[in-house]
Amino acid sequence: MKQLITLLLALVVASCAFAQGKKPEKVAIDTLEATQPLRSVTNRAFKAGERLTYRIHYGFVDAGEAVLEVKESKWKFGDRDAYHVVGTGRSLGAFDWVFKVRDRYETYIDKQGVFPYRFIRDCYEGGYEIFQDYKFHPEKRAMRTHEEEEYLTPEFIQDLLSGFYYARTLDFSRARKGDEFEITTFVDGEVYPLKIKYVGKETIKLRKGKFRCMKFVPVIQEGRIWKDEDDLHVWVTDDANKIPILVKSELVVGSLKMQMVEYEGLRNPIAKVD
Repeated sequence: MKQLITLLLALVVASCAFAQGKKPEKVAIDTLEATQPLRSVTNRAFKAGERLTYRIHYGFVDAGEAVLEVKESKWKFGDRDAYHVVGTGRSLGAFDWVFKVRDRYETYIDKQGVFPYRFIRDCYEGGYEIFQDYKFHPEKRAMRTHEEEEYLTPEFIQDLLSGFYYARTLDFSRARKGDEFEITTFVDGEVYPLKIKYVGKETIKLRKGKFRCMKFVPVIQEGRIWKDEDDLHVWVTDDANKIPILVKSELVVGSLKMQMVEYEGLRNPIAKVD
């Protein structure tokens, strides 16, 4: 269930569950110079006011729900504006009795460059609690954890939640079957090069109707939660929003389906088929 909620909130970048991580090099941030120019990327995919609601089904049971919201940040980072993204996850029904989940993820994302300044994770999952507060220094290619550990990082590294939004800014317009896309993230003290592979286009039917989609699979580390890449598929709307709207997975024990059940405040028309 823990991996289920992580998958829910991270969606595409949840392949950290089976990627190979690497411990970054420790450093004293105060000794570093700010030599990295802050980037700008084109973002036509999302804006403040977007709210996405997902429902997770474990087998035939409604197991959980997640909500992702994009807000304007009340804080500036230097002279740069940011989005404040909040992701919440909770267990439902019978799952809430046997494995109570209350997860909250927050990230502050640079509007121009779509990279994080701060990531907060506050989770309760079946008696297991975890709190993380990461502060990123993109101008120094470094970050600091809530435990005051400081690390060098690859440039513009993503956190677990910001990586989902950065993935939506990638250009898939010329993608061919088999093309791979990589996003580097910092998760639980390690750097993960997460990769997804483009499979093709499909039209899928959900509660909200039919949608034109692009289909992806993770490029995985063999022998982890999923046996092979065909055990997990992600469908993303084939439009400028590029919203993951369906995930299907065969786990070692049982199966998982996650689908979008509500959406509002989108930046662009969604690829819905009449």
